[in-house]
Amino acid sequence: MGKDKDTSRTHPNPRERQTSDAYAHRLKRMRERGLKPPIAPHGDETDQMKSEYALDCGWGRLVFAQTFETAQPLIAALRGEQPDQRDIAIYVRNPHVLLANAPQELFLDPSHTYRLDLSRYRPSRRGPTGYFIRRLTSQADAEAINRIYAARSMVPVPPEFFWSQRDARAITYFVAEDNETGEVIGTVTGVDHGHAFGDPENGSSLWCLAVDPAARHPGIGETLVRRLAEYFATRGAAFLDLSVLHDNDQAIALYEKLGFERVAFFSVKRKNPINETLFTGPEPDEALNPYARIITHEARRRGIHVEVVDAEGGFFRLTHGGRSILCRESLSELTTAVAMSICDDKTVTRRIVSAAGVRVPEQLSADASPDEIAEFVARAGRVVVKPARGEQGRGISVGLSANDDVDAAIKAARTVSDVVLLEEYIEGEDLRLIVINFRVVAAAVRRPPVIVGDGTRTVRELIERQSRRRSAATGGESRIPLDAETERTLAEAGYGLDDTPPAETSIAVRKTANLHTGGTIHDVTDIVNPTLVNAAIKAARAIDIPVTGIDLMVKSPQSADYAFIEANERPGLANHEPQPTAERFVDLLFPLSVPQAVRQSVRQSGERG
Repeated sequence: MGKDKDTSRTHPNPRERQTSDAYAHRLKRMRERGLKPPIAPHGDETDQMKSEYALDCGWGRLVFAQTFETAQPLIAALRGEQPDQRDIAIYVRNPHVLLANAPQELFLDPSHTYRLDLSRYRPSRRGPTGYFIRRLTSQADAEAINRIYAARSMVPVPPEFFWSQRDARAITYFVAEDNETGEVIGTVTGVDHGHAFGDPENGSSLWCLAVDPAARHPGIGETLVRRLAEYFATRGAAFLDLSVLHDNDQAIALYEKLGFERVAFFSVKRKNPINETLFTGPEPDEALNPYARIITHEARRRGIHVEVVDAEGGFFRLTHGGRSILCRESLSELTTAVAMSICDDKTVTRRIVSAAGVRVPEQLSADASPDEIAEFVARAGRVVVKPARGEQGRGISVGLSANDDVDAAIKAARTVSDVVLLEEYIEGEDLRLIVINFRVVAAAVRRPPVIVGDGTRTVRELIERQSRRRSAATGGESRIPLDAETERTLAEAGYGLDDTPPAETSIAVRKTANLHTGGTIHDVTDIVNPTLVNAAIKAARAIDIPVTGIDLMVKSPQSADYAFIEANERPGLANHEPQPTAERFVDLLFPLSVPQAVRQSVRQSGERG
């Protein structure tokens, strides 16, 4: 027995040897790349590397910890953080020592550091399709980057800062531009450590990778990362580092696919309101969906108590002083049962708003005779079939002209509601206006999901990739269903799910613009026509509902032409960031939570008006 035991030690089986070798390799890599001391300077490099260096990035500063000899100066640097910004101390080699010196002020960032060895990086053989990557070149680019930052809940940067850094050697901005629309649809920032502080390791780092959640093209994030890696590789950088939250599985999968490997470097941040969720642990409202969470976060910011009643259903109670209000996302006790029942039945909604002078499309009940339905379809040309009750676009079929298709759509809609409507199809764009306390707070055009062919992937694969992006951008709330409506829309464009469309071919995959079925939203608050604003307010007053999403079909948000589609008693406020929808909602519920200076300013402006 002893002999067998000794033999097994001397001659391990291949599986054990492989596991042992892999473990030893990981330890070796961690020691070499994560825990090694700073590279000793050669010659006059001591004078070249700046000491106690922090780089202003607009959203905050990168504080390079390897340029600080002791903890106290580093702590002092982090104390210099400006309001509404977030500084990051990176490459902290002894974070336990740093935190022990300022435990009430600092915290260990729950992010992993990944490194790409640029000497081993290999570019992709496939270039971008439908968009291209370029440097930041204009003030409009800077504003577009901030728009993407806002959509991704990132700290904005003063546009003039971007512009002032366009020729800087330490900071580099790349953007992805759509070939067809000219819109900026993605961005990434790179930092050259050598130019920044004379880094003897000749490193570089990646920051603020962000893709417009409404972008149509696949692979934008990957292409931006590759472009930055290739940019620094041609300039002789040794590696490209990045920091990513430990639970951002989608991003981590992308980085590992590109050859990034995790290294044991740490980042430390200062405790501030922006970073609060990173150092306080999960809040009781973290289980809520994004539409409820945007409200509870704003309430907690004002000191309003939040009690989660049912996270799965989006129910929560807000309490401030002697006032307590139960909400389900943006639906609160202030919305009466009568107003809710009006919104719930689209036939009633149409009658109520029409009587108030709001334009509505022609409509017919699906209970009408076959001859009446056929005559209605022939007169309208194309129709929309939809359940009289329901939400999130379920059971809706759009743009039907064949009687057989209409009959099939009616049967599908009856699985959602017993009462089904046929409605005149109105050409145009789907405009959602958020009305709170009878004022329009936000306006956005909602567009159906579109995929763009790359010449290699099937329609099914392109839809799945787009669906994953929409889901990630909306906290799992938006996905493109592979159902009969999607297949019908594709068939009209001449495609099936298993076809491979040519590169740069745009294909609409649904006709409805509901966000829950993959639609995208584009803010137009600053340009919406006053006639459309007045129509939305008139409809809200007719229903007598304090918070609603009014849907209009319009030729353009800047045109006065419209047709009322429906009113939503529980609009998704999170879809309209950076417009202050959550702020105005909490103002409505708790007027006394508005700061006194703001109330005084509003009162004075009202008196002047």
